[in-house]
Amino acid sequence: MNLKSFFPLTILQKSVSYPLSSIVQRVTVKFFGGYMKIFLFLGLMLSSYSYAQSGSDHQGGMHDDGHHGGMHGGGHHMLDKASLKLFFEPLPASIIDEKKNAALIALGKKLYLDPRLSVNDRIACNSCHQLDNFGVDSQPTSPGHEGKRGGRNSPTTMNAALHIAQFWDGRAKDVEEQALGPILNPIEMGMPSEAAVVDKLKKIDEYKSMFAEAFKDEKDPFQYKNVGKAIGAFERTLLTPSRFDDYLKGDEKALNDTEKRGLQKFVHMGCATCHNGVAIGGNSYKKIGLVESYNTADVGRFAVTGIETDKKVFKVPSLRNITKTGPYFHDGSVATLDEAIREMAEHQLGRKVGPEFISDVKAFLSSLTSKGKE
Repeated sequence: MNLKSFFPLTILQKSVSYPLSSIVQRVTVKFFGGYMKIFLFLGLMLSSYSYAQSGSDHQGGMHDDGHHGGMHGGGHHMLDKASLKLFFEPLPASIIDEKKNAALIALGKKLYLDPRLSVNDRIACNSCHQLDNFGVDSQPTSPGHEGKRGGRNSPTTMNAALHIAQFWDGRAKDVEEQALGPILNPIEMGMPSEAAVVDKLKKIDEYKSMFAEAFKDEKDPFQYKNVGKAIGAFERTLLTPSRFDDYLKGDEKALNDTEKRGLQKFVHMGCATCHNGVAIGGNSYKKIGLVESYNTADVGRFAVTGIETDKKVFKVPSLRNITKTGPYFHDGSVATLDEAIREMAEHQLGRKVGPEFISDVKAFLSSLTSKGKE
C-alpha cells in the first residue's frame, strides 16, 4: 500500500510539525458518537485511497483524469451527508450582532472605504480589497501609496473573519488586528505613526460624532486600536452564503450533477484535508510544495516564528468565491483557476490530474460563489 496516496494530508512528512488538520481534530472520541465519526472518517480515507488507485495509469499511478471508480454514475464514491459533515460546515447566518453593533459597523465601513487613512489620501482598505469585486483587486500584488507593490497577493476580506488568523503568514490574530497593519505599512498606506492617524481623524468633523457613538462608554474614543475594532466589526458582516451552503443544509437541487461530481473528486482526491470547515480553508497552515517541491523565495511563516519547519508555510486560503478572486497563491503568480488546481494537485498531493478532473472540480468550486453573483 502506498501510504502517500492513502494519506493525502501527508501526515507522514517529518518536515511539517503541526497538529493534524481541523478535520482530524473534529474526529474526537466522545462515547459512541465519537467512534462513529472515526469509522466514517476512516471509510472516507479508504475510499480516497481506492479512488486514487482506480484512477492510476501506466505512469506509476500518478495520473488521474477522473474517468474511473463510478464517479459519473453515483457509484461507491458517492458522499452522504454524514460524510460531508466531517469536512464542511455551512456559513452561519451572522457572526456579529449587527443591531447591537450598528454604530460600530457603520464607522468601520466608512473607515474601510476612506482613502484619508493613507498618507496621501489615495489608498483605502477598499483599494486592495474591493467590496464590489469579491474583496480583491484582481492583481498579482497591490500597489501602495507610491505605486510600489508588496510581495504578496492581497487576499479577500470576504469571510476572512472566520479564519484561524490573518495575512498569508498568520501574523495577525484576527481582522481587528489585521486592519491596523496596512495603515502604517510604508509600502501600503504609509501613515508614519498611530498618533498621526488619530490626529488626522480628529480633524474630520463626521468622525467626531461617529467615534463618540461607536465607543460611547470610552472617555477618549479616538484611539488607534478603535480604528481596528471598527473596521474588524464591519468585516465580520462580510459573509457570502452560497449554493453549497444550501446543499449542506439539505437542498439536493442546489448543486447540479457536474458540481456534485466535482465535490466527490475534491474530497476523494484529498483536497478537503486542507480546504475544509466553514470557510473551506483558512483554518490551518501548510507548506507549499508539501509533496513535490514548489519554487518560491518567500519564507512564509518562518519570518514570523523563526522556526525552520515554517519555511514556505502559509495559511491555507479559503476557497469561498475562489472562481472570482484570482490570480492565485501567496504571490499571485498563477493566473487561472485551472492552473491553480493542477499545481495544487501536483505540489500538495503528488498527483497529476487531467482536464476532466480540473473541469469537474472547478464546477464544484463555482458553487462556493456568493449567491446571486455567479
